[in-house]
Amino acid sequence: MDAKQIAAETAALRVEDGMIVGLGSGSTAEHAIRKIGERVRAGLRIQAVASSRKSEALAKAEGITVLDPGDVVYVDLGIDGADEVDPRLNLLKGGGGSLLREKILAYASRAFIVMVDDTKLVAHLGIRAVPLEVTPFGLSFTARHLASMGGDPVLRLQDNQPFITDNGNVIIDCKFPSIDDPAALDVRLKMIPGVVETGLFPHKLVTAVLVGSADGRVNERFPAL
Repeated sequence: MDAKQIAAETAALRVEDGMIVGLGSGSTAEHAIRKIGERVRAGLRIQAVASSRKSEALAKAEGITVLDPGDVVYVDLGIDGADEVDPRLNLLKGGGGSLLREKILAYASRAFIVMVDDTKLVAHLGIRAVPLEVTPFGLSFTARHLASMGGDPVLRLQDNQPFITDNGNVIIDCKFPSIDDPAALDVRLKMIPGVVETGLFPHKLVTAVLVGSADGRVNERFPAL
């Protein structure tokens, strides 16, 4: 069992009977979904909301009841992975392109647990480019605004075509020289018309981060007050 699977299965054990669970996207979240499905087949009674079509399909295949988000007032527990986690537990997410739905569920969750392996821990966010969900209309204008902020915007491709999100938008991966204040950059980016959401998740959203290691241990980290 690898480190991220260990973290994911530990998070899946936090799910309790009667909960509405927000299911993240990506390979780590898939490990958690499979573990939750195993528990459901053993008698756990939960309902879920999924952050991507792929996660929804996997959850249903695992026997998990998936609700329409419009029928849910709040989420008891959200669980998801991350691409980068800084010492304050700010997150960089969106490598899989589901960042908008992931952030919606994170904001709707009473508790939000993040699952990573220790390779995702960084001294500061921005080692990778920041994923941005962007409307196709006016894409070139949006890219120029991002460049004027010091970013290096690159349209994400899949099979030599623009990657299309579950919401019908595209993804720009924008590299910045440094990210000193992730929350402030998140706000600045969303002020640009055409930017729907960013992959910057401020630490205030995070209840805990479960960090799996190759030696089989899981370290739990909490945001500073």
